Amino acid sequence: MKQNSAAAAALCLLAACSAQEKEAANSAPSSAPDAERFTVIIAGAPVGALTFSPDTDGAAIEYAYSNNGRGPSIKETIAFGDDGLPADWTISGRTVFGNEVEERFSIREGEAIWRDAAGEGAAQVSEPSIYVSQFASPYAVFFAARALLADDDRTMPALPAGALTLSEIETFSVNGTSGAENVTTFALKGASLDPDYFALDADNRLFAVMSPRFVAVREGFEAEEKRLRDLAAKYGADRFEAMQAQYAHRYEKPVRIRNVRIFDPAALAMTDLSSVVIVGDRIARIEAADAEGGEGEVSIDAAGGSLVPGIHDMHAHIGDDEAMLNLLAGVTSVRDMGNEIDVLEPLRAKIEAGTLAGPRISMSGFIEGESETSNATGELARSEQEAVDLVNMYADRGGYFQIKVYSSIRGEWVPAMAAAAHARGLRVAGHVPAFSTPDEMIAAGYDELTHINQVMLSWVLEPQDDTRTLKRITGMRAFAGLDLNSEKVQATVNAIVDNKIAVDPTTVIHEYALKGRNGETRAGVVDYIDNMPVSLQRDAKVALLNVADEAEDADYRASYDKIIELLTMLHDRGVFIVPGTDMGGAFELHREIELMTTFGFTPAEALRRANLDMARYLGFDDRGSIEEGKLADFFLVPGDPTKDIRAIKKIALVSRGGAFYYPSEIYPEFGITPFTAHPAVSGDQGE
Repeated sequence: MKQNSAAAAALCLLAACSAQEKEAANSAPSSAPDAERFTVIIAGAPVGALTFSPDTDGAAIEYAYSNNGRGPSIKETIAFGDDGLPADWTISGRTVFGNEVEERFSIREGEAIWRDAAGEGAAQVSEPSIYVSQFASPYAVFFAARALLADDDRTMPALPAGALTLSEIETFSVNGTSGAENVTTFALKGASLDPDYFALDADNRLFAVMSPRFVAVREGFEAEEKRLRDLAAKYGADRFEAMQAQYAHRYEKPVRIRNVRIFDPAALAMTDLSSVVIVGDRIARIEAADAEGGEGEVSIDAAGGSLVPGIHDMHAHIGDDEAMLNLLAGVTSVRDMGNEIDVLEPLRAKIEAGTLAGPRISMSGFIEGESETSNATGELARSEQEAVDLVNMYADRGGYFQIKVYSSIRGEWVPAMAAAAHARGLRVAGHVPAFSTPDEMIAAGYDELTHINQVMLSWVLEPQDDTRTLKRITGMRAFAGLDLNSEKVQATVNAIVDNKIAVDPTTVIHEYALKGRNGETRAGVVDYIDNMPVSLQRDAKVALLNVADEAEDADYRASYDKIIELLTMLHDRGVFIVPGTDMGGAFELHREIELMTTFGFTPAEALRRANLDMARYLGFDDRGSIEEGKLADFFLVPGDPTKDIRAIKKIALVSRGGAFYYPSEIYPEFGITPFTAHPAVSGDQGE
């Protein structure tokens, strides 16, 4: 479970015990211990707090943080049963984006009942089981840990389905204001696609919950947060390095993919059946379907399927945990739109060295202004000169494609930033800074506008409205009544067209925000959600925003339609629209490409925009199409995506520079049921 996601999963222990077992179990404490307090830190910046307050009957938890103008606010009440375990658990408050939380769990006489944003559920429990919740605070991992530490094999069934497993990692000393303590780190697997990492002290009390960006650490030990984040990053990297070593097939001989049709993005069409020969990391030859193979080749039978050049997510914020899943989804290249330098650059180096599986990364230098709502990601500037210095710092480091301007940068700084970037060969993209307009940013030197709502908000908000708050999300409601032919709209559209400004709309996240409703599986995931772990299936029924009534519901849906209408207008006028997700890529990128067909692209055009067009846009001539001499970056699907773009969602094989991956082998590591079968491979002995 991801503690900083919009609908973070959490855990609560429940058990069905016999009368004798209940009598022997630990009872609730007779007197209340002191409250346990934790500081919430994101990317090194303290942003909130978590407090666990036990009493004689149970406990109360308060959890809140604010980062980038948003954050959750959660209150939990737990009542213990006679067995000392939670018998009633209520969670209320708001999610990161303001969706209302009202979750309830209870267990009586072996019957567990729960209600959350996805709906209601119940189960008869005949053995100790762990319930996977949606909205609890990070502290909830402790309940699972306590149960699993007492279990012989440290594995227990989970509800609504699946199982959780606890693994001990290492013990070490930490230092805080109260002195030194020994803590032990653990991995909890099975709640979501990736393990959760946390630490317990010598008394098995919770010390910290951590990820590469997020830490909730015991008060007084804040100085350890960077170490804890680094450990979480290392544990994740070790896991993915082991998976890379096991599942990356690097054949020490030529590989021939037989009986395959090739998507030709230049022609916007599929070829006749062919054979494609890969030697090393390149496409060596494209031959007739019946061409005889050379001696010693590995042969892969594509069974008449389609070979598609790798696709690009142009709005990624990538980490170890997303790199492999992107690759398995055919995303062989990404443009990272903002990350910590000490996360992004080592990740890119490991992927390029072949120790981690992942896409090729084009980096953006993230520059944010200092304010009360600053994003903790990236580098902060307090003045125009500092902002310009950061532009030059990124240019000096090398490997950066562009700078990304964020919301707290002062609009009047951007001309100097853009001039410095262009002088160093960097493009300029980003949000429209607070209290600025897209027209001003175009005049200041932007090459690309990020997020279509950032373009539209200045048409509907007042100049004093602060788009660093949730207003940039909730303000979209006003799009419903927007006249796209009005003078102010057309002035911006003309500026975009005349200045050849690219647009990164991230349509998929706006679909989620404006059309997602509690209890309904969101449209963007229906084609694959049944193959996902049960926690993701439930999260798919959770809205991003709180929708108060029918009028607000209608306005939000109409606002999404207005976004599609605008994107259709931009496409018709020749604006260069790039496919990006801001949601982790992978399956979400498949949906982003599919949504492009709703505002003017044919399936073949949408696919070309995601591969060949993006390779050219990023300045690469060695990828983007399947041609002799180009990098062997492609994926195989059984269907024909030029007829049905959804065919790209069922991938049988991915090649990234001649390293072959078969999703059917790897998806079970994430709890995902494969979408299609492993292709027939022969001659691969001794790879």
